[in-house]
Amino acid sequence: MQAGGEVVRLPTGRAEHGARFDTFVEEEHVRLFKALYFVTGSREEAEDLAQEAFLKLWERWDRIETIDDPTAYLFGVALNGFRMRRRRATMAIRRQPSPPEQRDAYLEAEMREDVRRLLLEVTPRQRAALLLVDLLGYPAEQAATILRIRPSTVRNLVSQGRTTLRTTEGVRDA
Repeated sequence: MQAGGEVVRLPTGRAEHGARFDTFVEEEHVRLFKALYFVTGSREEAEDLAQEAFLKLWERWDRIETIDDPTAYLFGVALNGFRMRRRRATMAIRRQPSPPEQRDAYLEAEMREDVRRLLLEVTPRQRAALLLVDLLGYPAEQAATILRIRPSTVRNLVSQGRTTLRTTEGVRDA
């Protein structure tokens, strides 16, 4: 382990076990917290992740000599904890059903009334062609069969009706 550029040898005696860990925590806590705060953007989450990482390192502290770089191990555990939390949160969000769309009954009534008024501005044949093609999505050929007219007549009626609607709507907006 390195602290300030020099190699630090950790004593292996049982009595110094806790003291060595306390010293390590004091040396690394601020750096780990800053790194986690930068990653998470949350002081609380950074502190929680740091504590969890130190706890996992404490559980292995009796075998610290087998870990090549305890600081790197600590940072790795903390970042893995962050990734696991993020993954769990993403999965929880995906499992939640989306809230039902709130519909404004008054707005819908106003829109229906506006559409009704606009459709009254076109001729009955144009209205029928517009409803079949634009509202119900029929192609001109099927609308022609339903209306018993030629497809070119349906296209012409739809075009005339759209022009009338645009003109009427433009006058209303002015």
